[in-house]
Amino acid sequence: MVSFKEKGVAAPSSYFTGRVWVNMNINPEDGYNTMVGTVNFEAKSRTNWHSHTSGQILFVISGVGYYQEKGKSVQIIREGDVVKIPKNVVHWHGASHNCAMTHIAMVPELDKDKTEWLNPVSDKEYNKCSTQNEDININLTEKAIKNHEELWPGYESKAKQTDPELIEIFDNFAFDEVIKYGNLDTKTRVMMIMGSTIAQGALTEYKMFVNGALNVGVTPVEIKEILYQSVAYVGVAKVIDFIYAANEILKERGIELPVKGQSTTTPETRMEKGLALQKDIFGDMIDKMYEQSPKNQLHIQKYLSANCFGDYQTRTGLDAKTRELLTFSMLISMGGTESQVKGHILGNVKVGNDKETLLSVATQLLPYIGYPRTLNALKCLNEVIPE
Repeated sequence: MVSFKEKGVAAPSSYFTGRVWVNMNINPEDGYNTMVGTVNFEAKSRTNWHSHTSGQILFVISGVGYYQEKGKSVQIIREGDVVKIPKNVVHWHGASHNCAMTHIAMVPELDKDKTEWLNPVSDKEYNKCSTQNEDININLTEKAIKNHEELWPGYESKAKQTDPELIEIFDNFAFDEVIKYGNLDTKTRVMMIMGSTIAQGALTEYKMFVNGALNVGVTPVEIKEILYQSVAYVGVAKVIDFIYAANEILKERGIELPVKGQSTTTPETRMEKGLALQKDIFGDMIDKMYEQSPKNQLHIQKYLSANCFGDYQTRTGLDAKTRELLTFSMLISMGGTESQVKGHILGNVKVGNDKETLLSVATQLLPYIGYPRTLNALKCLNEVIPE
């Protein structure tokens, strides 16, 4: 069985322009009177003009591409489209200018078919393939394109086709202008954004960043630890959907679940170890919290020690600096948590994250959380660590 996800073999340059790969899924020797192949086109790549005496059917499974019959205007084809090509009609098909495209091609009545390959589609012909729905007029900076490609090689969003002006504004801002600021490496930046999307309940964006994270070296264990830690701050009712989404992506990547466990406590030691970690990070503040807590609320302080810190923060898989940065990211993304934000600014400083690092995190999250929450975060930061 051949997977549609495999790239296949390079298509012959005598019949194709650009980089194209073909997977033959059904061949004549399989006993069917049809031929089926998955064809992956990089952006700007395409077939020559050609025809089939038996016709052809295309099933577009990803990306955006072009289809044109001789003497007719170009059609835009997208994921989910089915193109029914009549017998003996001269045509060509391929990827669009700025987006890769994959389709399944089927030739029926194979015993009667003859494919006639004709001239290549010239650059002049191809460049006439413009449409108001295409993204060729989007002016993305070279840096924005490079940073986007680092996370999602070859990916083009559907929003780019429907809302090109917004994508131009957002991508140039988030993937060029904002990234220029601060001292975060790519991996750390992506992990902070993942924590932020969980805190906001932004499942679609989270799934994008899980794929991006895996592409830049974030491990499955780290992905899971971000999720587990978020339970203490966001609540499992919101986090469970993100766990299921991450599981699906990890399975698609061939990663076996469950990942290796990272717990360092037992039911007998979680309170002791959690309280010790709290005091190590926050010092005398913890004793004061216990002393000042009303008796009928003391159980919440114990939960913080045993559950929030004992069950989650003592786990391996992420170091203390990353965990405190994640907590800061999630808290400023939730909004209305200024008291906790201030406490964890102090905690970040204690574990070695300085003001510049925290400011870098707030800056990188700005495109995803907006200005009000970012400004609230800066206010807390300046109160705890004055300029």
